[in-house]
Amino acid sequence: MMARGSVLVVVVGLLVAGAVGGAGAAGPLDHPGFAKALTCSACHGVAGNSKSSAMPILAGMSAAYFTRQIEAYAKGDRPSPEMEPYAKYVLQAGVAEVAGYFAAQKMEPTPIPASAAAAARGKVAAAACAICHGQDGKGDAAKLIPSLAGQAPGYLREQMILFKQDTRNPKDAALKAMKALMRTIPDPGIEDLAAYYSSLR
Repeated sequence: MMARGSVLVVVVGLLVAGAVGGAGAAGPLDHPGFAKALTCSACHGVAGNSKSSAMPILAGMSAAYFTRQIEAYAKGDRPSPEMEPYAKYVLQAGVAEVAGYFAAQKMEPTPIPASAAAAARGKVAAAACAICHGQDGKGDAAKLIPSLAGQAPGYLREQMILFKQDTRNPKDAALKAMKALMRTIPDPGIEDLAAYYSSLR
C-alpha cells in the first residue's frame, strides 16, 4: 500500500505532466490578448461575435484596421463619447495584443436577419461599392478597407448615415470619395445596401 505522501507526489506529478502535455493545444483563453479584450465583450459579444444590431462584430477583423480605428476613437478623430474612453484603455492595455486576439477569432455572421427584398435591391446598388469592398463585401485588409459581409444591418445602416453626414472620421481625407458617393444615395437605398452586405456570407 502506498503512503499518503507518496500518493500526493504521484497525483501532483500527473497533473503537471498533463499540463505540460496539453500545452500544445492552446485555445482562445491562452491568447495574450484574451484578458485585455474582456472589457470589449460586454458590448461586442464573446470573442467579438456581437449578437447586437447596433454593435459591430470584431471577430476576424484585420488587426491593422482595428488598431487604426481604436487610435481614431482615442484621439477623437472618429467621434464617439461611448467608445473614446474604451479606446484609450485598449491603447494603454496593449492594442497590438487586443487587435491580434480579435483577428484570430472566427467570425460568426450576425444572427439578425435582413430583408430579402431589400438585399436584392441592395445587390444592384452595391456595384459602385464593389470597387473598394469587393464583389463579396470582404474588403481589402492590405488597404485598410474593412469587410462588411455578415455585419448586422442596423450597424451598417448607421455607419453609412454617419459617412453621408460626414460625422464619422470627418478629418480622414482618404474617405472623401466614399462620403461623396454616400451623399448620392437616398436613405432607402442605404437601407438596401445594409441589408445586402449583412446577408453576405
